[in-house]
Parts: sequence; structure tokens; C-alpha cells
Amino acid sequence: LTMPEGVMIDRTMEGVKRIEAAVPALREELDAEYPPGTPSIIKHMFSSIGTHVDRGRGPSMRSGPGRSHFAEVAIELQSVKVRGNRSSTDVANRWRELVGSVPDAGELKFSAANVSAGDAINIRLMGRRVEDLRAAAAEVRAELSRFNGVKDITDSFRSGKQEIKLKLLPEARNLGLTLNDLGRQVRQAFYGEEAQRIQRDTDDVRVMVRYPESERRSIGNLEDMRIRTADGTEVPFASVATFDLGRGYSSISRIDGQRVVSVVADVDRSVISPEEVLASFRRNAMPEILKKYPGVKYKLAGEQEERNKAMVGLASGFIIALFMIYALLAIPLRSYLQPLVIMSVIPFGAIGAIVGHFVMRWDLMFFSMLGIVALSGVVVNASLVLVDFINRRRREGVPLVEAVTRAGVVRFRPIILTSVTTFVGLIPLMATANPATAFFIPMAISLAFGVLFATVITLVLVPALYLIVEDGLAFLARIRGIEHLPPKSARVVKEAPGSGAPQPTGAGASMSLGTGGR
Repeated sequence: LTMPEGVMIDRTMEGVKRIEAAVPALREELDAEYPPGTPSIIKHMFSSIGTHVDRGRGPSMRSGPGRSHFAEVAIELQSVKVRGNRSSTDVANRWRELVGSVPDAGELKFSAANVSAGDAINIRLMGRRVEDLRAAAAEVRAELSRFNGVKDITDSFRSGKQEIKLKLLPEARNLGLTLNDLGRQVRQAFYGEEAQRIQRDTDDVRVMVRYPESERRSIGNLEDMRIRTADGTEVPFASVATFDLGRGYSSISRIDGQRVVSVVADVDRSVISPEEVLASFRRNAMPEILKKYPGVKYKLAGEQEERNKAMVGLASGFIIALFMIYALLAIPLRSYLQPLVIMSVIPFGAIGAIVGHFVMRWDLMFFSMLGIVALSGVVVNASLVLVDFINRRRREGVPLVEAVTRAGVVRFRPIILTSVTTFVGLIPLMATANPATAFFIPMAISLAFGVLFATVITLVLVPALYLIVEDGLAFLARIRGIEHLPPKSARVVKEAPGSGAPQPTGAGASMSLGTGGR
């Protein structure tokens, strides 16, 4: 709960009590869903004003003391074993409904996430003029509120405490007064000026000089004070300055020299996803808002920004992984083309992962991409087995087409069994409803369906590509006038007639392009 800055702590306490008052009703509703004898679903409640609640270890001072406008209320739930399918997000949503709105609250947010990659929706508005940013943020909030499932909409613009703004009159310039002189003397009069420090044991006592309390109680005292000029004369405040009341800014955020106001919202993912909200908002509402405020620009932050950073790092790592897979295959095979034939099934594994998410009704997310990256090292196993078998048969002198056909027949059963057992082994993880493992379900779906889909493709694609590559290499060899031979490691050794010495088959010094040679 965030109240306007400068409010008394009693006002914040009233809001905290309103939030706390909804907890007993929430506890009754939750406990009614379970059989008698089940422990109460809500174990503890803890409230803190001025600091964040550091869950599990009491209040934390990381927010700094003296924030009378800020408070947090935390409840601890029973473990998943006790509460079953009732998720903490459902509890938070119901708690929000029971609390309703808190009068004068600047922000009221309910969260049930222990780990978060950022705000579900965070639209960062940037510009020079504060008024344009404030008006644009209000319109963005209004547009986001139209989406069903978007909740806890707020922005980072906060009015600060009430303050007195001083302004110097032209007559004061003639007396040699500056705005700095005026502000310093007013501060000395009402807040005080340090005159001395006294050391008492381990304490440092500061002696402040200021007006008596009776002369600094009201704004009228400011009008009655006298300002000292450079030559030591004192003149009435009203003759050299004016003032007006206003509010400052509690904080000012800038990026690249431009002020920033962030509009933040949470999303009920069972209703709509953040990606759907942002796609529709950027397509329909945002162009109109930017047209109305030409000096305002925007950028997506929160989850979207973190996801983009993670995807850039994942993409670069994926490319490195592909190069390493290629190198590990090329060295033992002594070929530049056969590793490409083996790795040709990787894109089809990714297609299978996407199809699996559609079948399981899961959205693609970052953990899905992690599964696809891991999949690239798994799906090559089946195609590697096929290519290795073909090479072995060719070493024995079996014709190319017969070797390829024989490989598909002989290796069919082990390839299918390996893939099916991998898929079955991942079914328990895909089917679990435990929130503790929910992050790993998209990864399991990518692996399971990717392996299954790529295996079927492998049995058709790899033999066909192998034949195409060999036909292409044979064609190039005929053009160059050399004999196309099997790989060097696949030479057939047999005894020459009439002697006990083994002789290699094949004709002297010809070379097989791409698949090694001698």
C-alpha cells in the first residue's frame, strides 16, 4: 500500500487495518473448501509500515526509515501438500476482491510471486515535459483498464510533499540578494543552522540555531521574518520575495536526459497473456496517444525487456552450441557435409516443440526456448545412428542405396524405442499440477514432443538427404574427372589372390568430396 507522500502515519494505519480486516473472511472461505481437521490455510499475517516485509525473515530496512506513506501486509499460506490445487495467485486475487479499494491510496498491489522477472506490463514513457508525461500516463492507464484480466494498474508519477516555493522580486537584485541567499536564510530560520558539535561518549551532539518555536509555527511567520542583505541591513521578507504553495516531486527518474514515467500493471494469465495485451495496445491505442503528445516516446520494460535480453543471450549461445555440435560430428566422420545431414532434423524438432505447446495448450515462453536449445543436442542422436550405420555398411562394400535402405530397416526399432521412452519419461513432469515445477513444464513439452516429431522425420529425411548429397558429390567428381569413393575410414581391406598380404581396394589416389577420401 502506497499513500500520498507526507500523510500522517495514522492515515496509512487506517489503510493497513482495512487490508487486515479482509483476512479473517478470506481464511473462513479457504478453510471451508477443505475437510474438517485440515490446518487453516492461512498460517500467519504480518504487517509493516515504513519498510518492506522480507518474507521469512521479518521486516527489511532496505527501503529506508521514515516512509510513513508506505506499508505492506503479508500472509503465509500452508504448503502445496496441504492446500492442493489452490494456488497462491488465486488467494491473492480473492484477497483483492475482499479488500476492494483503499481511500486516497496512490497504489494498492497484491502479489503472490516469490520470483519474478519483472512487471507483467511496464510501459516506460519518456519526454521532456512533465505535464505531457502525466497526461499520457493517465491515458495509458485508462486504455489498459479496458482489457479484461489486467489489474493493479498504476504509474510511477508521485506528487511529493506540500512545499513552499520562493520567488525573488526584481527589487531584491538591486540589494545584492540572490535566490540562494533567500533560500539559505529561510532554511536557517525554520530548520536551523549547525553552530557546534559536541562529543559525548560515543554520541555526536549537534547544536542548531534557529527561531524560537513560537516564531516558526505558521506561514505567517515567514511573512514576518526579515532578510539580511550583503551590507548587513535587514529588510522585510515581503519587500524582496513572494511565495506560493505547491507540491514537488517525490522522485525524478531520467534516462538519456529525458524524464521517465512508467505505467505498470499485473495480468491474470488465466484470462489473458501480457503479450496479447501489449500487442493490441501497441497496435490500436499507442499510436493515437503518441500523436496527441508528439514529445513523448515509449519503451517496453519489465518482463518484456528482461525477456528480450534473455533471448539475445540465448540466441548467441544457441549459435555457439550449433557450431560445437557440428565440430564434434565433423571430426570423427571426416566430412563437412554429413554433419549437416545429421543436423538437418534440428529445425523439425523445434516444429515439434511448437506443435506440442499447441496440443498441451501452453503458451511459448522463455523456458520453452530453453527446451528447444536442449533439444538440438538430443534429436541428432537418431540421425547420427543412421549415418554411422550407412557408413559402416559402405565400408563392407555394400552398394549405396542398399546400405541406406538397410540402415532404415535395422535401426528403426532402437530409434523408435529410444524416442518413445524419452517421451514417456517426461509425461509425469508435463502432467503435474504442482506450482513448484510449473516453470519446467514448457521445457519438458519442448523436449518430449520435439524428440517424438524429429524421430519420425529423421527416418525419412536423413536417408533421402544422404542419397542427395552422395549423388551431388558423384556428379561433381565426374565433372572433375576423378573417381568418387566412400570415406577414407571406410576402405575395404581384403587379401590379394595368391598372397597372404592384405591389399586395399579402390584405385590409387582419388578423393571423395565432402565425405573424406584417400
